[in-house]
Amino acid sequence: MATSLGLGLFVVAMQALGLVGALQRAPVLGLVAAGVIAALLQWRGWRRQTFAAPPVVTWVDRYALVGLLLALVPTLSAPLAPPVTYDEIMYHLPYARQVAESGRLGVYDWLRYPWFPYNYDLLYAAVLQVYDDVFPHLVHALAGWLSVLVIYRLGVMYASRVVACMGAAIWLFMGQYDNAYIDMAVSLFVLVAFVALWWWWRNFDDAEAPDRGVRWLALCAFFLGLAAGSKYQALTFLPLVGLIVLVRERRPQVWLLAIGCFLLPCIYWYARNALMTGDPFNPLGAHLFGFTNWNEADYQHQLVDVQENHSNPPNGVLWAVLLAPFGEVVRRSRAARGAMLFCGWSLLVWAVTSRYPRYLTPALPLIALMAAVGWHQLGLWIRNAWRKRGAGAADLASLPPGGRETTLGKAIGVVAILLLGAACVYHSARNIREISPTPESREEFFRRRVAGYEVLHHLREHPVEGKTYQVMLNDSLYFGPDLMYGDVFGPWRYADFIMLPPAQLARKLRAQDFGSIVIKTALAPYIHTQPDFDRYFRLILEKDGVRAYRILPIEP
Repeated sequence: MATSLGLGLFVVAMQALGLVGALQRAPVLGLVAAGVIAALLQWRGWRRQTFAAPPVVTWVDRYALVGLLLALVPTLSAPLAPPVTYDEIMYHLPYARQVAESGRLGVYDWLRYPWFPYNYDLLYAAVLQVYDDVFPHLVHALAGWLSVLVIYRLGVMYASRVVACMGAAIWLFMGQYDNAYIDMAVSLFVLVAFVALWWWWRNFDDAEAPDRGVRWLALCAFFLGLAAGSKYQALTFLPLVGLIVLVRERRPQVWLLAIGCFLLPCIYWYARNALMTGDPFNPLGAHLFGFTNWNEADYQHQLVDVQENHSNPPNGVLWAVLLAPFGEVVRRSRAARGAMLFCGWSLLVWAVTSRYPRYLTPALPLIALMAAVGWHQLGLWIRNAWRKRGAGAADLASLPPGGRETTLGKAIGVVAILLLGAACVYHSARNIREISPTPESREEFFRRRVAGYEVLHHLREHPVEGKTYQVMLNDSLYFGPDLMYGDVFGPWRYADFIMLPPAQLARKLRAQDFGSIVIKTALAPYIHTQPDFDRYFRLILEKDGVRAYRILPIEP
């Protein structure tokens, strides 16, 4: 929790530095040094808390811990590959690089989502001041690893070590450790927000707590603000939190404190959008606040893409969450019942809104833990049925675990560990093959994995005067020149350009200060093959089905 709070404070600090144009290497390193000092000051207290009493570990626990470690190993190498994943090279890393190069926050209208909240991406901009574009992968992975620790601790405190290991392993398998998205960061902030909310609820009636847990409520609000400042989907948790708080707390000063803590890390993005576009949730609030850079067709296209083209049920391993309410853990623990309320709300909102599996990610850590409770309960049912069958009408409660049962359990554990070990070796080896530690290996990696890399890299190294318009290469913007426009959505949407005759296309691009156009010809073969195209466009470079053209001057 302290480390998660530290990440949040770094985000707020990067916002402040970016607002005054000082997000540079020296201030970033100064903040890192301050963080190291803060960690050292907490070291002794952390050791006392963690190692105060040696834990009791059974053979089942040992097997579960080995399985968890095997699940962890592939995630240690996955972040070390260079960036090639869709969204990270479409807008996450391009945005971070622009902030890193300028040292200030900005609106980059050539990106697909120029108005989105970019809290966690500011950490990517910070580390780009220090090292290369692999470092953002590690910052994203850090959020995932912290979530694993929180899940494990919750499982040990409220269920068992076996459930804790299962829940943490499920989340490890579902994490996105090989990219610089922000989904695992949102998951972390939502997870720790609800932990803080539980601590507030638990302390509310404590007579010895003079603030009645208000500090935990403030921390919950701050974490939710961090999540909402990183992705709009985090806003869907606000009604649930508001209703829970309203049940017990009605003091205006407490509500004002919580609202202030929530707004601190996210108000910049929403206020900026409202002032500059009229839509604080641009572009998602267009039907309420009016369309700006997106039009109605763009909005509907996005809805269809999310709700129909990418609509899928959750991963099958998560369905065990439906069995969790039947487990002893939920019956005896108010914390577990609160977790089930959270899971139910998350699944309901997700089913009503998108049904896109990735949009469920902010809730996945707690869902994974409760799914582990469900799987554990299923295992207990199977064990009891097996024992009952072997004991006839005997009372199950009077049956001690016999040697056969222990031997069978250990055999199953060994088989499971061997399977996990094989998967661990396979995925780790695959990840290690992608690591590119030298400039030459990076170049070869990008040529192999990124469509049009050589053409885009050439344009970046040898820029043409004016902006660049790209066709069907919006998933590779990171490798092209800055100010590379063109997308399915927005004012430079393909539909408004690519079907024009060559003369009209060249005239329109020239009128908007474009000097070059780059085309993925396999997906858009109808542009450069039109008659007279070469009269208005001159080929710069062609490689791997991608062509770059200079737009020739056109007489009025």
